[in-house]
Amino acid sequence: MNTLRGTGVALVTPFNSSFAIDFNALERLVSHCIEGGVEYLVVMGTTGENPVLSAQEKQDVLKAVVEAAAGRVPIVYGIGGNDTHAVVASLKNDDLTGVDAILSVSPYYNKPTQEGIYQHFKMVSENSPLPVILYNVPGRTGSNVTAATTLRIAHDFKNIVAVKEASGDLEQVMAIIKDRPEGFLVLSGDDNLSLPIIAAGGDGVISVSGQAFPAVFTEMIRQSLAGEMATARRLHYRLFTVTQLLFAQGNPGGVKAALDILEVIPPFMRQPLWPISNDLRQAIEAEIVKHAL
Repeated sequence: MNTLRGTGVALVTPFNSSFAIDFNALERLVSHCIEGGVEYLVVMGTTGENPVLSAQEKQDVLKAVVEAAAGRVPIVYGIGGNDTHAVVASLKNDDLTGVDAILSVSPYYNKPTQEGIYQHFKMVSENSPLPVILYNVPGRTGSNVTAATTLRIAHDFKNIVAVKEASGDLEQVMAIIKDRPEGFLVLSGDDNLSLPIIAAGGDGVISVSGQAFPAVFTEMIRQSLAGEMATARRLHYRLFTVTQLLFAQGNPGGVKAALDILEVIPPFMRQPLWPISNDLRQAIEAEIVKHAL
């Protein structure tokens, strides 16, 4: 799955002031990302506010992104949850036209054991019509997928082709890189850890901030993958502070504010998410101006 190397971006879902999906803004966002050089688009991750969208709205957003991308980049679609049989039903019944791979988050809230996580992804593997990216984000799920469990899954299920690692634990990430099967991709799930993860042997990132600043971010990742670390470090630190600010009051409030400042999409989110403070918005805008982002 070399098409998943480099920079993928976890797209936000734009809303208008009435909190309906803004499909015109979504089309602008897709063009902004592709023209900025991203390698692929991820639809209906956490950044896309998928918990507050209906099943039909998720399918409508996917269709709109596929149409706007028009075959220019691969599309990854998020199907995950804490009810294994519901996830399997979605894998079987959702319209996956135009989708190249599935991003599937480890079950959240009910905190399964490592064996439970393994058995969940066994079911995902057996029922997915497409390659799968395992998503480990313990800060949101409430449980970590250990390196041992990720490696067990990677070795046992050949259609689980990558992990998006957002544990923030570099030793865990390196343990996966060290013993992964050939061809299994390790993707950063933390924007500001992308450079060190690639330096350790990782393959890229599924990014939030990359959709706001795609030209700079994708160049940083390309330079990292090419081993041009001096150039990559310069770009990394150009983005470092603004990336911290984007997450200071949660995601996707920060990146939606940045995209609004850049006149790509409006900043609206559905409750329970709430807009970032004016002070934080001003700080983000100052960084955008300072670094010509």
